[in-house]
Amino acid sequence: MRLYAGSSNQFILDTIQNQIAEKLRLAFLDYFRYNPSPAEVNSWRNSLRSMSQVIEYSKLLDHGVILEYQLPLTSKRLDCMICGRNGNNQDNAVIIELKQWEKCEDAEGQNEVLTWLRGAKREVLHPSVQVGQYKMYLEDTHTAFYDGPSPIGLNACTYLHNYNYYKEDTIFSQKFQTALENYPLFTADDVDGMKTYLMDKLSNGQGIDVLKRVEHSKYRPSKKLMDHVGNIVKGKPEYVLLDEQLIVYDAVLTSTRRGFHDKQKSVIIIRGGPGTGKSVIAINLMADLLLKGCRKPEEHLHNLSL
Repeated sequence: MRLYAGSSNQFILDTIQNQIAEKLRLAFLDYFRYNPSPAEVNSWRNSLRSMSQVIEYSKLLDHGVILEYQLPLTSKRLDCMICGRNGNNQDNAVIIELKQWEKCEDAEGQNEVLTWLRGAKREVLHPSVQVGQYKMYLEDTHTAFYDGPSPIGLNACTYLHNYNYYKEDTIFSQKFQTALENYPLFTADDVDGMKTYLMDKLSNGQGIDVLKRVEHSKYRPSKKLMDHVGNIVKGKPEYVLLDEQLIVYDAVLTSTRRGFHDKQKSVIIIRGGPGTGKSVIAINLMADLLLKGCRKPEEHLHNLSL
């Protein structure tokens, strides 16, 4: 499911004519049978205007654009995907995570930062970590990106269009270097860097054909949870944790490190309906606690209320 798909030229036109947010709202209403929140509509209006400007500036005028693309078997949606061919005429796509952030602060978790969101300061995934998880998940669940003799190459980056670069900023700190190298983060004052990145992946255009491959390909059936427990325990990440799942996972690990030698016990309650990933979080925690040398991880997981 996606809320919008079309040519890059049409996307630019829809943005110039201030129609893009309304088109997404109507598609959202048609699919979900209720209206998106005003805040979400406003974020579409602001972020997609900035994204449109980058596409036009980069002269990506023969490309396909998909907006609000739902990851298979989840409720998560990609902000934007641009489709085209690279200099070797290979089919490619770039996922772009869009953020309206203006600043952030350090957080205890390995993959998190603190930023102002929905009226409060919240711990959220670093944007490069978030979009990297989306990329890995899509490669693992969508046949267009793994099946056949020439699967679509998939890349990912983030664009913080209200954020100005500062070398010592938390968002560029050492603990995020691997994520930043694999999934670059572009700020408002680095549009030229983003243009270079996109042109490197999509310079040959012909994106509508690639877009059709994405839309017409099938999802691979989800993996059976217990079939991969053995690999998880061996340290092979069979399941990609998305958004809140990874935040919860990091919170439990942080609590474990902080209180491993503390006689005071603590309980973390993870709430969520069926299929939200509670068991996957628990199994990944069990595996990593074992790998980190915790002799009795089952005691820690016994205090993890699911």
